[in-house]
Amino acid sequence: MTPEDIQKIIERAVPQARAHVLDPMCDGKHLQAIVISPAFEGVPLVKQHQMVMKPLQAGFAGSVHALGLKTFTPDKWEQVRNQYQL
Repeated sequence: MTPEDIQKIIERAVPQARAHVLDPMCDGKHLQAIVISPAFEGVPLVKQHQMVMKPLQAGFAGSVHALGLKTFTPDKWEQVRNQYQL
């Protein structure tokens, strides 16, 4: 599963999501995702991560070893976006 595939799945599954999927080790197996969505508003962090990971589970079998995940509401993203090189 490519970073682009993961991005598309996340953006289809999470309402109004904007996803950035990175491959910092350039190995296709240790990826990082930053997901911004108003759907995360008032939702506990664990549930936010479940919203992202559940639709990805079937595609991960054997293809991705790890996915670092950060989720933000649009307001929170505006506060922290300068910390990320996107």
